[in-house]
Amino acid sequence: MAIITRSDAKVAVSTLKTQAATLGGGVAAFWATLGANAIADGALFQYGVVPRTITGLRGILFAPFIHGSVEHLVSNTLPFVILGWLVLLRDRRHFLPVTLLAMLGAGGVAWLLGAPGSVHVGASGVIFGYLGFLMLAGWYARSLGSILLSVLVTGLWGSLVFGVLPGQPGVSWQAHLGGFLGGVWAARLFRRR
Repeated sequence: MAIITRSDAKVAVSTLKTQAATLGGGVAAFWATLGANAIADGALFQYGVVPRTITGLRGILFAPFIHGSVEHLVSNTLPFVILGWLVLLRDRRHFLPVTLLAMLGAGGVAWLLGAPGSVHVGASGVIFGYLGFLMLAGWYARSLGSILLSVLVTGLWGSLVFGVLPGQPGVSWQAHLGGFLGGVWAARLFRRR
């Protein structure tokens, strides 16, 4: 039987507050950007990933914050919070690097493989990065906790991997693939040495 002290409870509450602030801040930024884009009559879409253009490279940083519609953002919000929280739960120090590598992978592959003249926006590439990281972290870390988390994520959300394949019009499979690969890269970087 474990004994939980008052200081343990305070640390747990503080950690939970930090996680909620981190993920809530991301979601708030998504929604604020959606509102700003509506006010600007869609002018922010120019900051998405535009394949094989110099200005389209800036979308690697900005595209995850820009969404095409309320429905698009709603469909990204819950997976961002759940999978992002699992990344934070696994190790909070990995959250920012995993997010950045997912953004780089998603934006880079969309920029390289996207259709000419298309614009790629949305946080789904980052979400696929979290998925790739969580699915493969157990393989690379070789710790029981990481393996169990990888099995759980794969069992619950593993079917999302099919989103990296071409098929659904208007969905950037390129960003999904790149984000997933960025997450796998992050899992490999954070493996046990």
